[in-house]
Amino acid sequence: MTHIIAEPCIATKDTACVAVCPVDCIHPTKEEAGFETEQMLYIDPQVCIDCGLCVDECPVRAIFPDDELPEAYAVFIQRNADYFVR
Repeated sequence: MTHIIAEPCIATKDTACVAVCPVDCIHPTKEEAGFETEQMLYIDPQVCIDCGLCVDECPVRAIFPDDELPEAYAVFIQRNADYFVR
C-alpha cells in the first residue's frame, strides 16, 4: 500500500509533508528543478513505506492511504505514479 497526494495539493504545495518523510518519497522538493512550475507534490509509490507521517502534516488534507482515497480523486493514483516515470 502507498499514500496518494490528491487535488487539494494543487497550487498549495505545502512542503511540511516532505520534511517528515523518512524515505524521501515526496517530490518535487523546494530544492529540485521544476518545483515552481509543478502544480502539486507527488508520492513515489515505489518508495513510500506507508508510514503515514505525511498525512497529519498536510494542512489541506490532500494525502490519503490508497485504500481510503475518495473516489473523486481516483485519477490521482496514476498521476502520482506518472510523475516518477518521466
